[in-house]
Amino acid sequence: MTRLILVRHGETDWNRARRIQGSTDIPLNDTGRAQARDTALRLRDEVDPETVRLVSSDLSRARETAEIIGAELGLGGPRTYPELRERGYGDAEGETDVVFAERWGPWPTAQVPNAESREDVRARALRGLTRVVSDIRSESAPGESTVIVVAHGALIREVIGHASEDAFPIPGERLANGSVHHLRWEGDRIRLLSYAAG
Repeated sequence: MTRLILVRHGETDWNRARRIQGSTDIPLNDTGRAQARDTALRLRDEVDPETVRLVSSDLSRARETAEIIGAELGLGGPRTYPELRERGYGDAEGETDVVFAERWGPWPTAQVPNAESREDVRARALRGLTRVVSDIRSESAPGESTVIVVAHGALIREVIGHASEDAFPIPGERLANGSVHHLRWEGDRIRLLSYAAG
């Protein structure tokens, strides 16, 4: 059994400006770095630094969030997985949420040219987590292992949706930067334990 702690990366300037980031590699801002430190403090009592593993998306905002968490918890740096990247939003990347709504309509029904579908994001996320769990299990002693996975809002939403049979997150509910979500991976099944909305 593997416990997954999914963490959304800290804030970026594009988050603050309500711009669509997607696969564009935007770095953390100072608020995002502080959120990463706060998240590490929340996790301090939940994980054993001797046995927990740390992984992240390879985009800099997730990787730096994981690096800060790792430094605070004495874990070292993360192993990165490109499968854990944010959803590619195609022509919408860089646009504000207002422009997005004007051009393509409301979430989640908007049809954005060149954007990755939600179904494809979910499939990619699950492939990535399968690889993470396989890697961790091959390196760990038998029994329960814990992995902190630092990734992105849309990807985490799809994992939570899969794990809860689409009961959560509630449509329109935002996952806050630095938020923490708990899941359990048993055999080939993933189950939602808890999540934190924005």
